[in-house]
Amino acid sequence: MNPIGFNPFSRRIDKGGEKKPEAKAKAEIRPTIVQIFFPDRNRTLSYYNDRFDLRVGDIVFVDGKLEGLRGRVTAVSTHFKVKVEDYKRVIGVADTRVVGEFFQAGAHLITFDPLVLPWKQFCSWVKPSKEDETEYYISYDEDGFPLDDLSGLDAPSAVFERSLAYYQENRVSYLCLNGSQGRAIVEGTKPYEVEFQYKDGQISNLFCDCPCGYTCKHEVAVLLQLRETLKIIEKDYAAQWGSYFAIVSKSMFYTFAVDANPKAVLSLS
Repeated sequence: MNPIGFNPFSRRIDKGGEKKPEAKAKAEIRPTIVQIFFPDRNRTLSYYNDRFDLRVGDIVFVDGKLEGLRGRVTAVSTHFKVKVEDYKRVIGVADTRVVGEFFQAGAHLITFDPLVLPWKQFCSWVKPSKEDETEYYISYDEDGFPLDDLSGLDAPSAVFERSLAYYQENRVSYLCLNGSQGRAIVEGTKPYEVEFQYKDGQISNLFCDCPCGYTCKHEVAVLLQLRETLKIIEKDYAAQWGSYFAIVSKSMFYTFAVDANPKAVLSLS
């Protein structure tokens, strides 16, 4: 299949001949009061910002009662006098700068370049980047099971039924496989992280950061999506795949990479 080239920015050539986005001069952050629209609540509220160089259209996260919800900046004011203690703050901004080549993969787009949309960047689309104070205990188990036979998960039928619904609703918004290490984001009541190892057709060390504590619908949905993606790669992109791929749902890609960049250019070849 033909690729989709995506480029929201001007580009320059470095000494090695590689094309890179035009670098922006690093400026001192000026405090602002920003108005943010939250589509899930259909509300626009004002927040204090002293951490980010925000522009109209940026997708952000805030603290307070709406923490965890994505909002879009609709206005930025640099001329004001306020009591900072009266305002909640902007605590995260999505990095929507995407330049690279994607291919069609069902309800997702796929890239084989680890620099195009890496894990850390996509995570900025779904949650604020901050130090995680949560304590985890992880017990590893090298015993695996075949990806083609999910009965090895020993999960209740109700979990499989809900997992199938999650998979069919394209709730696996991002999935990447780097060598044998896999990671994914599943949209549930909030974005959940799933990680696993995949080698020689076998799945091992499958974990989700949801509070279930056993095989959950997020994990199974990721494996169903992985199975579909590997079949698409084998059929259409065997020549492109080396040791890495990442997929992103088309709806998420449009919301963050396209809609958030009004001057973005999509090119088909």
